[in-house]
Amino acid sequence: MQEWAAQIRECQNRLPGTSVKEWCGQHDVTVANYYYRLREVRKACLQNIPEESSVQSIVPVPSNLITSNTNSAIEITIGKIQITVSDATSPALLKMVLQVAADVK
Repeated sequence: MQEWAAQIRECQNRLPGTSVKEWCGQHDVTVANYYYRLREVRKACLQNIPEESSVQSIVPVPSNLITSNTNSAIEITIGKIQITVSDATSPALLKMVLQVAADVK
């Protein structure tokens, strides 16, 4: 699963203008297999979200850690970690990232 997740990340970070089909051809992966792996990695991520995720909580973030930019996004800096959140960021992903960031010392 980790190998598939690494491939998914690599494809999602492909050169601008390169389609998924082109990337798959360059990496000897069929398009159907790529999307199967993507679906399975997403399922695995969703299964690791705790059940209490339906309960929402407010996480206080000091204002000096947040900067806004002109792309309708915010950047959160915690130590050496920088998190950029846009309106396209899924709430589930944001929650997971903030939970992990909260545990970083």
